[in-house]
Amino acid sequence: MKTLLWIAAALAAIAVSGASYIYQGLLPVEAGTEPVKLSVAGGSGSKEIARALEQNGLIKDDFIFLLYLKANGQGSRFQAGEYEMKPGLTLREIVDKLNKGEVVSEETIRFTIPEGYTLPQIIERLTEQGLNRDKLWSIASAVPPSLSSDAVKKIPSVPGVKYVLEGYLFPETYEMPKDSTELEVLERLAKELDRKLAGLPNGWEQQLQVLGIDFHGMMTIASLIEREVAVAHEKKLVSGIIYNRLREKMPLQIDATVQYLFEKQKDRLYEKDLQVESPYNTYLNSGLPPGPIASPGLSSIEAALYPEQTKFLFYVTKKDGSREHLFAETFEQHKKNIAASKMNQ
Repeated sequence: MKTLLWIAAALAAIAVSGASYIYQGLLPVEAGTEPVKLSVAGGSGSKEIARALEQNGLIKDDFIFLLYLKANGQGSRFQAGEYEMKPGLTLREIVDKLNKGEVVSEETIRFTIPEGYTLPQIIERLTEQGLNRDKLWSIASAVPPSLSSDAVKKIPSVPGVKYVLEGYLFPETYEMPKDSTELEVLERLAKELDRKLAGLPNGWEQQLQVLGIDFHGMMTIASLIEREVAVAHEKKLVSGIIYNRLREKMPLQIDATVQYLFEKQKDRLYEKDLQVESPYNTYLNSGLPPGPIASPGLSSIEAALYPEQTKFLFYVTKKDGSREHLFAETFEQHKKNIAASKMNQ
């Protein structure tokens, strides 16, 4: 009889002890003022999360936490991400944060690369975001480039190219983690070009064969259009003129290619400027320059792929502030357009 009483007393003591253990495990840890970071990887199970919570001092016991989850039908909706929690939260508050995915907003940098920016301008814009200029130039100057972009891989080895990555960093507004490296940022800009090309109409690569041009040549034409044409509806017209002049083996005589030779764009070009020796000078050399002269936007790329078919061979900027052009099929008509344009100054 005494033995049974001892056993009953022992079981009662164990029950009380166990209840106390569970009760204590359900209570919050001592409150703290400094938030604790908790990283929940994608695909993490309740056991891994419970262990991480205990290791970071946010709960007293991972086993009790798992019992709590099971008793309340929780744990299946936890979201991955980076959390910050202050010690002292109840288990219910912790579960609520994990269910809602109340992750810490990642510190980011946000910047815009305008259409028509040159590589030096892009690097200066990125330097303004705190990136290292020397590292950016080191990556941008590597031959072949170290970027994994599909478009960048198509860049051929062409003699006389000023900057190998010119034209292949897509102009767009970007938001990236603040701790992004120089390589990660340039990679992002290059891969945005891949993404934009993937959104072009099916068959655009076959269109290159129709035009008789390779991808690098098309990107070069797109950059000429970007720098020459300010009015959207004229882009395909000017594109057609570029192809017409190439077929006729006429020098392109595009001012933007001469401006590209100078560190700072000039208000106007003089005759001596047109005589500067460079493979980019389309007044002295026939055909396309060695590569793009700026980063073209999507509309310029589309214009380079799908030029408007006309007999125009010449164009001149109107001097009325509209930034539009006058177009001509013959040199005689072109001279009249030049005279008419000057009358509007």
